[in-house]
Amino acid sequence: MLDARYVTDHLDEVRASLARRGPGAAHLLDDVAPLAVSRRELIVALDALRAQKNEVSASLAKLDKKGEEFLRARDAMKVVGEQTKSLEVRLAAVEAELEDKLLNIPNLPHETAPDGTSEADNPVVRVWGEKPELAFAPRDHVALGEALGILDFERGAKISGTRFTVLRAHGARLERALMSFMLDVHSNEHGYEEIWPPVLIKDSAARGTSQLPKFAKDMFKLERFEEGEGARTLYLAPTAEVPVTNLHADEILEGAALPIGYTAYTACFRSEAGSHGRDTRGLIRQHQFDKVELVRFVTPETAMAEHAKLTSHAEAILEKLGLHYRTIELCSADLGFASRKTFDLEVWLPGQDAYREISSCSWFGDFQARRAKIRFRREAGAKPELVHTLNGSGLAIGRTLVAILEQYQQADGTVRIPEVLVPYMGGVRVITPKAR
Repeated sequence: MLDARYVTDHLDEVRASLARRGPGAAHLLDDVAPLAVSRRELIVALDALRAQKNEVSASLAKLDKKGEEFLRARDAMKVVGEQTKSLEVRLAAVEAELEDKLLNIPNLPHETAPDGTSEADNPVVRVWGEKPELAFAPRDHVALGEALGILDFERGAKISGTRFTVLRAHGARLERALMSFMLDVHSNEHGYEEIWPPVLIKDSAARGTSQLPKFAKDMFKLERFEEGEGARTLYLAPTAEVPVTNLHADEILEGAALPIGYTAYTACFRSEAGSHGRDTRGLIRQHQFDKVELVRFVTPETAMAEHAKLTSHAEAILEKLGLHYRTIELCSADLGFASRKTFDLEVWLPGQDAYREISSCSWFGDFQARRAKIRFRREAGAKPELVHTLNGSGLAIGRTLVAILEQYQQADGTVRIPEVLVPYMGGVRVITPKAR
């Protein structure tokens, strides 16, 4: 969430920054502007009344408590007190309404984020490896998975509906292998502490990382009745970012402990409609999917370097797996709601003849920390400051499985296993139809 005071004092600057996301984003300030003006006017009026109250209070100490002048001054102070309370109530109401409006306003793009009007304007930052040269017409992961007997879309739909899949035999083993491999690399080589968080989250946690109220329709909502507590609403986590970031909600961290990095696996749940056609075919966009997440808490001055580091940690997984990919930077119009700056990793899928996002690594500034009240002290006794938060997929497991199937496919329909995964696969080096 944006800082209400900053928005109030820099309306034109904030409007110009939001306009980089598109005219619609700038118009979100239309309802905020009059509230910001009211807030400023009320604060000025309150400051004047408090100053007046202090003056009257000081004069009372010098007057005869039985004299008429004292009584008149005391009555005047009561009037000032009542006016002050009235304005404080009005200010609280305005600030509550302003905060409600600000919850639906996206973050300001960082000045280094490239300008653009759509994803077509996202520049390629770097490319790793070469596109696999296949001497045959490549098949997509759907055809490969069904032929190998490792992806069962029909039974997934029978159990849960569309966009759910059953992984079988070496497909299930490969999913588990990827999860363990990613967690091992991030915890052993990159220094992250592994977390196994709950995937049922409170609305306050979802609000803290900006999923609520903006993306309420994209989340699976559950309601249950608990004896002694009554009805209780929980949400299925759309990503481990939510529970892991909220580990430190309402906390003040020690500056010496920063940066703090966590990695976590969770099943993720999203009810987003998405688009029809190839983008939702197979494992690309599921309602339930697996992901290993990276979350970092850093100081403001180190945030940009830490963002680059986190991105490199996600890239390392693809490189160890030998998967050709490219890294792009999202332009201002394509940034996520809470992000100031984002790098997307896109893996090459021969069966689709296209790159597909497999990780999105974002720097949120203090946008999430302000919502979740996550602060730090640079030293004992120092005034608490908001941390900066970062997160990225390290990686989306299902999409990594897709990339392995398509980049490591062979002419005979089998699929080789990347060498680093062989120990996690119990020595299996090739997936064949006989694997079932």
